[in-house]
Amino acid sequence: MSKQPRDETVGFIGLGMMGQPMATNIMKKGHRLVAYDVASGALDKIASLGAKAATGPADVARQANVVISMVDTTAQAEEVIVGKGGVIDGAQAGDVIVSMSTIDPVMLRAMHATLAAKGIGLIDAPVSGMVKGAIAGTLKASVGGDANALEKARPVLEAMSSEIVHFGPIGQGTVMKLINNLLSQVTGVVVAEALVLGTKAGLDPTQMVQSILKSTGNSVAFEYAAPRILERNFEGIRMDIVDKDLELQVQLAKSLKVPLFMTNLAHQVYQMARSEGLGSEDYAASIVKVYERITGVTVKGH
Repeated sequence: MSKQPRDETVGFIGLGMMGQPMATNIMKKGHRLVAYDVASGALDKIASLGAKAATGPADVARQANVVISMVDTTAQAEEVIVGKGGVIDGAQAGDVIVSMSTIDPVMLRAMHATLAAKGIGLIDAPVSGMVKGAIAGTLKASVGGDANALEKARPVLEAMSSEIVHFGPIGQGTVMKLINNLLSQVTGVVVAEALVLGTKAGLDPTQMVQSILKSTGNSVAFEYAAPRILERNFEGIRMDIVDKDLELQVQLAKSLKVPLFMTNLAHQVYQMARSEGLGSEDYAASIVKVYERITGVTVKGH
């Protein structure tokens, strides 16, 4: 790709399961893209679609005035955005950084202050809609931060999302995302319990799932997990990532003195699964293995 002006270029850091299709959609909407990922294969893939490959986060920021960060953890976000060789080392006053990861709201506020001292904007815009939404460009972005910074980043967010909701100051978008994830992730444990109980009682798993999909027990979490369990498809959203989310949910609740009985119980079930080596498998489907081991049944479609 030839040299391109910064004000016409979007930067993207973190080309994982969600990031790769999100970055692709930015280009499909006509934006120039410069990207970086520590995995060379992911970087090569987006470059083959027309993006310019950068050498690191600072290099991305030197070439783009709106930069997306879509990494996994709070520590990674801190390193990529304000660490040595991070976005902060290449960005200019007036630029906007968009953190789209589900990370610690407290760290987001600290990074916001650090960047603001240099005239650089930061908003948080974590998304829901999973991989299918990332591919279709129908993600829902929950935004926190300055309204003017949001407006500068809005055309980029619209390239990836079908809905953008501004929830208030920096960090509030991530708080909203944590609440949404709490509902989905806790329900995932209940889905596994229900299907194992029904199977142990002699119900046909396939018939049971088909019935629930048309009944009051249905939910988005059930629609995601149940077919995967029947198919024994354990690839998807890694349980280690969900464990990170649950840690953040519990941490937020402690800071506000809010009890989370069900969330803490669900967290322990996920910990059991991770202790059995299931951390890299899909959280909603693989959690069933914990209950299957205890009960001696297998929930499998016929």
